[in-house]
Amino acid sequence: MEAVAPELARAVRARFGAYRHHILATLRRDGAPRLSGLEADFRYGELWLGMMIGSRKALDLRRDPRFALHANPGGGTDPGAGDVRIAGQAVEVTDSGLKARYAADVEPPEPFHLYRAEVTEVVRTSVEAPFMKVESWRPGRPLRTIRRTSQDAELLVDG
Repeated sequence: MEAVAPELARAVRARFGAYRHHILATLRRDGAPRLSGLEADFRYGELWLGMMIGSRKALDLRRDPRFALHANPGGGTDPGAGDVRIAGQAVEVTDSGLKARYAADVEPPEPFHLYRAEVTEVVRTSVEAPFMKVESWRPGRPLRTIRRTSQDAELLVDG
């Protein structure tokens, strides 16, 4: 994403970097969504999801790796920094060397589950007066930008 949409990548990292805790959506065994708090980490050019050993969210991801991650919107109602969501597949890290490297850098409570995110979609919603602006990126596709107001009958789409 950084090569195709560098400005969006910077905005996404900044949004996730503004707060420590974010909201992870996984799928329960019956298909219902489960929302959980999570500390997401951008490191080594990838998105990492670390979690307590045996946690429900970790077990959900083992069974069904699909996830959505919503950046903490912070306090107040000012949408200036935008709203950011990432979706993808979580791949559990079993390589002991990689887990040890991560643990040395992050110092998580051990033992822990570690997942590497294979991102399938990034969406940032922001205000660009007078428009609501929605930027979306998917691997292998160009950045798509939609601008609209509540009075627009049609979307204004770039890309």
